[in-house]
Amino acid sequence: MDNQKITSAQEIEDLIRARYPLLYIISSEEERVERTMLEIAKRRGRNLIAWSSTEGFKDLYRVDEAEKDTTTKGSLPPDTIDPLKALDQVSKYEDNAIFLFLDYHPFLDSRNYTVIRKPRDIVTLFKTGRHYRHIVFLSPLLKLPPELEAWVALVDYDLPNREDISKVIDSILRSLPPDLPLRVREDERYRERVVESALGLILAEAENVFSKSLVRTRNFDVNTILAEKKHIIRKSGILEFYQPSESISDIGGLQVLKDWLNKRQLAFSTEARKFGLPTPKGILLIGIPGCGKSLTAKAIGAMWQMPLLRLDVGKIFQSLVGSSEENIRKAIKTAEAVAPSILWLDELEKGFAGAGGGGQSDGGTSSRVFGSFITWLQEKTSPVFVIATANDVSQLPPELLRKGRFDEIFFVDLPNEDERARIVEIHLKRKNRDPTRFNIEHIVKATQGFSGSEIEQAIISALFDAFEYEDGRDIDSDGILQSVREIIPLSYTAKEKIDYLREWAKSRARLASATAAADEEQQIRTLEI
Repeated sequence: MDNQKITSAQEIEDLIRARYPLLYIISSEEERVERTMLEIAKRRGRNLIAWSSTEGFKDLYRVDEAEKDTTTKGSLPPDTIDPLKALDQVSKYEDNAIFLFLDYHPFLDSRNYTVIRKPRDIVTLFKTGRHYRHIVFLSPLLKLPPELEAWVALVDYDLPNREDISKVIDSILRSLPPDLPLRVREDERYRERVVESALGLILAEAENVFSKSLVRTRNFDVNTILAEKKHIIRKSGILEFYQPSESISDIGGLQVLKDWLNKRQLAFSTEARKFGLPTPKGILLIGIPGCGKSLTAKAIGAMWQMPLLRLDVGKIFQSLVGSSEENIRKAIKTAEAVAPSILWLDELEKGFAGAGGGGQSDGGTSSRVFGSFITWLQEKTSPVFVIATANDVSQLPPELLRKGRFDEIFFVDLPNEDERARIVEIHLKRKNRDPTRFNIEHIVKATQGFSGSEIEQAIISALFDAFEYEDGRDIDSDGILQSVREIIPLSYTAKEKIDYLREWAKSRARLASATAAADEEQQIRTLEI
């Protein structure tokens, strides 16, 4: 079989054909999953019967009554709303059927051992019976007790793809006057942009966003869709849709890293695939705080013109059993649905610290979540570029640093003289000041051992000092030098940690700068505190 990805619908049908008795589909799109199950039931010759705790049993499709109104109650007692009695009725059913249990997860998570045990009994019954019967649990959350883990086949239902989103657009267009001038009707390239802007949303969210765009702009407006999409993705509290405002020119130095990123800018295109280039996996930026790692992550989104999703690793972990694992799956699933995209994990060591130590303090949750992440990182085929940053390499699990997880590991050191000069110029221009009016050379020499963020703070401090005077004086070189003298840089206060990082990076990482700050290391060592 070729490397074409198997869709969720194909996976479910394969499991049905293989006579899996218990399936668990994770999705919040009931209608979409029901349509898939209906198609499978028709092709495989199975009755399709849905159950919910509010409506009991309801026939969705019957083989012997294909023309029957699907809203009519089925042959099972329709008033069976008790979860255990519903399973009892299913176990006695004598015909080929798929039973779709909607939102059954609270009952499986209730520690009612009778409800948990009953599916185990049904497994044996279904496997030895002469009829083809399957129970499919459909829920937006994964709540599966350990007693059932080995007996249930899990399926993460795919978010809508480009074709699905395009069908939503077609449906909306059919409901609008044919003479209404809309760009998506005339410009195929713009239509593709609209479709891509909605990737990562479920169909209901996409339909709502398109409607909002039409009301607000009388068109399918990409910016309106992206703005609304940002709020929808934030609802999870895990992923943040980041709208990049920084450019790669805002970063002083790191030329080797910039060149590496520039070469891979077009690596996600169809032409790159035809040329034989693999899709870039990602990079790990390790280095000294305040030297541009996070700024680089933000700039890549603008440079490559790809969606930038920020994953807060700390928010993945929750107290409820199974919630953390579900969160990481949901984050990965969303990033893949939006692909090609960039997934940014900031200060990775704080989220996964100790994950390699067995995770005994949290029942193994950290290890399971970390394992899911690095397995996906190693084996992913979707065009999701991962950029992770870390300050303390000693807290990173060794498995994360193994070759193959990332395309490259870069070490971001303190800026050298040329880089500090560029950083000073960048921040002076940001403050609407002409860099030629300042003695850049003196400032560069005075800021030896300073990080980029410390240089920025020195300029900001000098601005505050100048602003307090009412005689109209402005910031000058002397004011900046005075602010520099008042700052004790991290290269002094955390000298031992920085020395350790540099020693570690010598043989394990690639320097992000053409001439790294390591050539100034000896000078810094000789300075008096």
